[in-house]
Amino acid sequence: MKTLGVGMVGYGFIGKVHTVSYLDMPFYYKPMPAKLKMVGVVSSPLADAQEGIQQAGFEFATENYKDLLDRKDIDIIEVCTPNLYHKDIIIDSLNAGKHVICEKPLAMNLAEAKEILDAANSHPELISQVTFNYRYAPVVMKARQLINDGFLGRPYSARISYLHAGNVDPNRPTYWKIQKQFCGGGSSYDLASHVIDITRFLLGDFKKVFSKLEIFVKKRPVAGKPDEKMRVDVDDLSLMMFEMENGLVGILEASKVATGANDEIRVEIHGDKGAIRFNSMQPNYLEVYDMRDNEGYIGGMRGYKQIETVQRYPKPATSFPGPKFSIGWIRFHMGSAYDFIKNIAEGTKPEADMYAGYKVQEVIEASLISDAEKRWVDLPIKI
Repeated sequence: MKTLGVGMVGYGFIGKVHTVSYLDMPFYYKPMPAKLKMVGVVSSPLADAQEGIQQAGFEFATENYKDLLDRKDIDIIEVCTPNLYHKDIIIDSLNAGKHVICEKPLAMNLAEAKEILDAANSHPELISQVTFNYRYAPVVMKARQLINDGFLGRPYSARISYLHAGNVDPNRPTYWKIQKQFCGGGSSYDLASHVIDITRFLLGDFKKVFSKLEIFVKKRPVAGKPDEKMRVDVDDLSLMMFEMENGLVGILEASKVATGANDEIRVEIHGDKGAIRFNSMQPNYLEVYDMRDNEGYIGGMRGYKQIETVQRYPKPATSFPGPKFSIGWIRFHMGSAYDFIKNIAEGTKPEADMYAGYKVQEVIEASLISDAEKRWVDLPIKI
């Protein structure tokens, strides 16, 4: 079995999530497509990266991602940095002959995403993916199977949301995800990227969008300097009306000011034969409504039913800890990581590739244009 050396660029919250996914993967997938070796970890300050040596067994720590690129024992570069750094790290890594997986969104804007896509297309021998981890939730996988099998019939409408409450408090200090120079955009980037991908994964390509973005807290305290305030230049809330190529129309919301929410994705899709809905805070069940059910005495058998998706992954996923046990958020990340490793080992083309990342970035860009110019924006966008 081949051994793949991992280089982790960024060891903050999401870098740790990706690292745990690699370390735990052998418990959840058998046989493994390859052995994994944690080689190098990058972060600034260096102390964060050195923590990766203690926690995950990385062999060395550094502040410079280029220290990973010349290492022959590193096959994979994992990009878990602020969005500002994605493009250079991805392109440099591909040019150095490394397989790459990057956190969403792919880039700071559509032009950067196009540069990344071009670089990936120039290296077809390398696997390059985007971490769209919700594709690997059984509830989403089951919804896709049903939709592809025609369960909905003709798709009519959808309401899709990703809700956080982290920006509700106006005294929350600034951080990189609300500073445009580091992230490119607010909820429209950080949250909408996920639900745009889920929508596209389930229903196909977007045709046009009309958006409204809002910043509710215009200034926030500077981290470490509570008496100073910094202007906020990215959105707290992104609202989008959209039309898909298949004729479905819908509403998409991404909010960091959804008071009372934790980490909540809501999906409702309606067609002329049925409906599908789920909520990520209740991730073990997909709810379905089938118009083909008997509508007899006192409703017959009509009504929403719960499908027990739980941890019923298809093989080669193992039964550990068991298909009946409640599923957790990191398990979706592990599914994404496994797909990446499998594609490298087998030389197969990923679905969650750089083109998928580009198409999500395209919808985000259309949303920004729509908000600025107060009009519907058609897709695809020519750049």
